[in-house]
Amino acid sequence: MNQQQRHLIEAKTVVLKALAHPTRLYIIEELAQGEKCVCEFVDAVKADFSTISKHLLVLKNAGLVEDDKRGQQVFYRLRMRCLPSFINCIGVAVAADARMKAMQINPDLFEAKKAAEANE
Repeated sequence: MNQQQRHLIEAKTVVLKALAHPTRLYIIEELAQGEKCVCEFVDAVKADFSTISKHLLVLKNAGLVEDDKRGQQVFYRLRMRCLPSFINCIGVAVAADARMKAMQINPDLFEAKKAAEANE
């Protein structure tokens, strides 16, 4: 690995680490729907303003979001537009894996469900 590759890999690692927290991932998923005020996350996550601000700072420092201060309120929006499709891809894969594991654990349940759907 050359120096340029190493720097790019390290930058990608910063992004992935920033996403590696449930609250921050939730924030990203919400921002995929559009711009939001910090106060909206405080209410939704049931966390204090300071905690949400720290999570948003991690996301901002990783280059994932940008902010816009309007009076006393700060609004955030997604900066890295490819994140929603990336996160959706992960969600689809995780759901498929969970379904496969469940089928392996209890195959009779899935056979019964399949038979019931065929009879409808």
